[in-house]
Amino acid sequence: MNLLKRTTALLVVTLVLGTAGCTNSSSDAAISSRVETAISKEPMLKGTKVSVSTDKKVVHLSGTVKSRDERAWLIAVARKVEGVKAVKTDLVVKPQQKPAVEARAQHRVTPRGAERRGFGQ
Repeated sequence: MNLLKRTTALLVVTLVLGTAGCTNSSSDAAISSRVETAISKEPMLKGTKVSVSTDKKVVHLSGTVKSRDERAWLIAVARKVEGVKAVKTDLVVKPQQKPAVEARAQHRVTPRGAERRGFGQ
């Protein structure tokens, strides 16, 4: 009888420890999937393409975004997902391009001394 109890206890401990190792990675995969789904469903983030990975319930976002607002929105959406402990980012805000006409007007070259004579203003 004592041997049966020991064997049962050993079996239970083995099963619990075995499942604990599998649960972490599948839980991380599930969190990544939920974050990706939340981002795709968010109207403010339509067309945003970022990479999502999770390790020990810490979500890592990486990629390029259009603005700091978009970056902040992505972080906020990821934080709201169930099971997320923290959010780390390597999101790069790509600089806004100015229209060519506006850029040329700012870099206009004026003749030497034109500023003193009132020209080029």
